[in-house]
Amino acid sequence: MTPSNGKHILLEVCVDDLAGLEAAVAGGGDRIELCSALALGGLTPSAGLMEVAATFDIPCNAMIRPRAGNFVYTDEEIDIMLSDIEAARSAGLAGVVLGASLADGRLDRMVLDVLVKAAKGLDLTLHRAFDLVPKIPEAVEIAVKLGFSRILTSGGAKTAGEGMAGLKQAMDAANGRISIMPGSGISADNAAQFLDLGVSEIHASCSSPVPMPQNRMIEFGFVPDIARHTDTAKVRALKHAVSLK
Repeated sequence: MTPSNGKHILLEVCVDDLAGLEAAVAGGGDRIELCSALALGGLTPSAGLMEVAATFDIPCNAMIRPRAGNFVYTDEEIDIMLSDIEAARSAGLAGVVLGASLADGRLDRMVLDVLVKAAKGLDLTLHRAFDLVPKIPEAVEIAVKLGFSRILTSGGAKTAGEGMAGLKQAMDAANGRISIMPGSGISADNAAQFLDLGVSEIHASCSSPVPMPQNRMIEFGFVPDIARHTDTAKVRALKHAVSLK
């Protein structure tokens, strides 16, 4: 598939461990979203994983999310996020991925302003807290004015495929001022519909389910019944689907 707009499409792969990072790089990913606990939507990776990721010859942006659940943060949680931003900077990572919401789902501009200022000089992605906003154009304007490089979004739906209307609305509101990066449920099989939107980058986990052995690790809760691991072949296939021939 050759993108109809003739642009190079960047592939960002989200990973939550070293094996996933290695698989994403081997498959030809262009950028890494570095997390822990992808099963929970992605949490802040450890300082050690950040340091290892920085040794790879690929840009890595660290998720800054101190816990699972909503994106309404206390002052104490904001302090943790500020420390994690500094950890990402100290490790030598390219950027950070963050977001914050008000109780009604609108972006919390005051908190985001604090976090963005702390991340000055780093590449900035607004994460899928954006998918909870009641008014997409209003949220896009906030992201533009705060200086984010891109918005990761499924268009306000569970998957990007279901959120095409929201993605189009975000693209229209952005009007080229900020990148709208579709994510959630994107694969080589459905990539073409997102390229037709005119996007310049996409986001995917490129993971496959891996059944876990029925043993005491599951019994004790140390591993899930079925885990998902980054699949080099899926990264390679998606990269091929979005690359110029």
